[in-house]
Parts: sequence; C-alpha cells; structure tokens
Amino acid sequence: MRAVTTLSVVVLAAAGIGHAVVTRLDGEIKRVDAFKDMKNRPEAGHGMNVLLVGTDGRDRISEEERRRYRLGGAPCHCTDTMMIVHISEDRERASVVSLPRDSYAETPEHTDRATGKVSRSHPIKLNAAYAEGGPQLTVRTVEHMTRVKIDHYVEVDFTSFMRTVDVLGGVEICTTRPLKDSYTGLDLDAGTHELDGGEALQYVRSRHADGSSDLGRMKRQQRFMASLMSQATSSGVLLNPMKFRDITQAVLGSVRADKEFGTGELIDLGRAMRNLSPASSEFTTVPIGRMGYAVEGVGSTLKWDDAKAARLFDALRDDRPLAPYKARGSYALVDVAPQQIRVQVENGTAVPGLGKKVDRQLAATGFRTTKSPVNAAQPNATRTLVFHDPRWDRSARSLAAALPGSQLRPVRAQGPVMKVVAGTDFKGVRKVRAEDPERGESGVVHGDQVTCAP
Repeated sequence: MRAVTTLSVVVLAAAGIGHAVVTRLDGEIKRVDAFKDMKNRPEAGHGMNVLLVGTDGRDRISEEERRRYRLGGAPCHCTDTMMIVHISEDRERASVVSLPRDSYAETPEHTDRATGKVSRSHPIKLNAAYAEGGPQLTVRTVEHMTRVKIDHYVEVDFTSFMRTVDVLGGVEICTTRPLKDSYTGLDLDAGTHELDGGEALQYVRSRHADGSSDLGRMKRQQRFMASLMSQATSSGVLLNPMKFRDITQAVLGSVRADKEFGTGELIDLGRAMRNLSPASSEFTTVPIGRMGYAVEGVGSTLKWDDAKAARLFDALRDDRPLAPYKARGSYALVDVAPQQIRVQVENGTAVPGLGKKVDRQLAATGFRTTKSPVNAAQPNATRTLVFHDPRWDRSARSLAAALPGSQLRPVRAQGPVMKVVAGTDFKGVRKVRAEDPERGESGVVHGDQVTCAP
C-alpha cells in the first residue's frame, strides 16, 4: 500500500524537467542489491516490470502523528503489500497487479538472513519472504510464482507516502458508503473527500472498513493510485520545477531501490510516462482460486487460481493489455448492484401511466421491479419517495441514487422489497452501477473508471 508513493516518484519524474534534480534524487536513494547472484531467472519479456514493496517504516513521523493516525509503536520493518507495475514498451500503458500478502507461496532454496543457514524450498505466506531473505528472496519468490522477470525493485515506507500526498496538496477520493475502521482511525462519510497524507495512509491501510479484509483494501489502494495519477497529471505539478523539487525532497531518504534504478532509468521512464493518464492505466489483483487455504505450519492463506493467474502473467510478459478498454459511461456508482434490489412502484400522482413509466425505466437500469406498478392510496405526492426497511439501507441509498431528488423514508419491518412512490417531481431514472465495475475474469479496471466522476 505504501508502494503507492513510489509510483508517485515515477509519475513525478514524467516531465523530464531537470537532469540535475533527478540526479540528486538518484544520489540520495538508499540502495539495495535485490538481484545479487540470481540464477535461473524467467526470460525477459517486453516493457518494464517494477516490484513495489511497502514497509511500515516511520522513522520521521512525529509522536503526535502516530497517535492521530493510529500508527502504533516501533516498526517491524516487514512487508504487507506488493505490486508489480508493468510499463509497456511503447510507454503508453501502465498495468498494476496487486499480490495479496497472504498468498500461498513456495520459496526457492535460499540462505535465511536471520540464521545464516541454507533453507530448502518450503511453503510460506508471500509477505514472509522478506523476513526470511530480504529483497532478494522477495524478488526470487515473486519471479518463481509469476514467471515474470522483475527489472527493478523499489521499497517505500509510511513517511514517504504521507509527505508525498501532502506536497501534492492532497488526493481526492470518492466512496459510496461510509468507511470506518477503529484500528486505523479511518472515518469517512459517503461522498467525495480530499485526503491529506495522514488520512490517505489511514485509507490505504484499513482492513476493517468493510467485510472484505485485504481484498477490499487492495481495491481501495488501486482506487487511490488512480486518483494519485490523475492528480499528478492534471494539476500541472509535472510542469512545475519547484513543485517537482518539493516532491522529490519529500521522498528522499525513505525509498530503497536496486542499484540499476538510477538517473537514466528515471529520466527515460519519466519522459515516457508523460503519455500516461488514468484511462491508460489498469489495475487488478491476482485471481484467487481458494480463500482460507490451510497450510500446516503456515496457517490460512490465499491460493491463486492457477489458470487465470497464468493468463494474467502471460499478458504481462507479452506486453498486452490486461483487459480491453471501455470508456466510462454516464452512470453513477452505487454500493449495491441494481440487480440485487427488488422494487415495487406506486404512482403517487394523478398523472396516468407514471407508475408504468417509472417501473419500466428502473427495470431497464437493472432493478428487479415487480413489473406490476399500482396506484398509491393518495395521488398527491409532489416528491418521489423511497420507503425501505432500515436493515436494507445500503440498497435503499443505491435505489435513491437512481431517482435524483428522491427522499428516503425508513419503515421498520418492511422487508427487503423497496417501495417507490413516484411524485410529480419525477424526471427520469439515472443509470447506476455497483461500485466495483464489471471486470474481466482478472478483475481489471482502468484508472478513469475508479476515480471521482467529473
């Protein structure tokens, strides 16, 4: 999740403004030999593959910030997020693949950095590779699992994340549901928010904001990365040398990268990335075949879907898009898919046929209407009302979003069927879609599909 910051470094190099600035960044990045003595590596494909690893380093965060953003005590210097960022050979597309930290993995034979002893191949959770063998074992394990050759390794921490977001002036995030997590302190109402560095860290760290745990968190991280890219490319920051300098200074000293990720690579990649936009970026998570896959001595893991994962990584190696691009439609994102919501329509006016009109339009948008609208008891409704059982409040809000100007009315013990009383204010049904757009088999979305609508 903190690896988002490293993507921002790459994006912010995009203007190619000033060899000296980038050279200084190169000189102050801490180096790690992530590829030392590596053998039997996958064959190189096309394009560039960067493994982004997030750690919990917080050396330059104040005590007040630690308390406010629930950052705990001493860092464990462990990893809990990994992403492969693939930049296409023509530098026109970025593909980001999240690797769940609890993924079932098997290490290659290696030297355990804690004991110094040679350790044979054995099963682990993916995030444990760093603790056993550092960046080298992390890279080797990822290559072993994906058969994708990693070209560069970059590691970031809490500090670089927060400072970068603050220098950017915050990042805009949209959510269709309230998000609260007592562990991180995240507390967002439904709607659009401008997050500063600390709030953004809460957003991408939260695992308890809903029932989806790490998988939900990764989707939020992808949403954040898309918004970060949109902010950086649309705000003019890439063309402002002073702003660019501030961004680079914000991450100096808190990023580690392989020895070959230097000035030339940053400038070359930066110039190429001027062509990227949210629409030309795509995000996905490795397809999961089995949740809660129990492994003796390891615990509960996530087992990848071998066939789907193989197709995903084949696309990366072949430098192909992960999914065809589909332009964002004129719809509103909602929390619950219309196909899951049952609706009974009533005509609350004296306008003949209004009930049938509302029912037909709701059905066309995907709602499960009864297709048998009736007349309300009183034909004097001036405003469209949505009556709902409080237990189905998320469905009710999703339905109300499709009826602009409508008002929610909770009714205890009504049950799962929503009741819409059409008023004289009815103008038409707005198209809506669940917050997670229709994705391919690998769950791919493009950046402009998950950023806030203009």
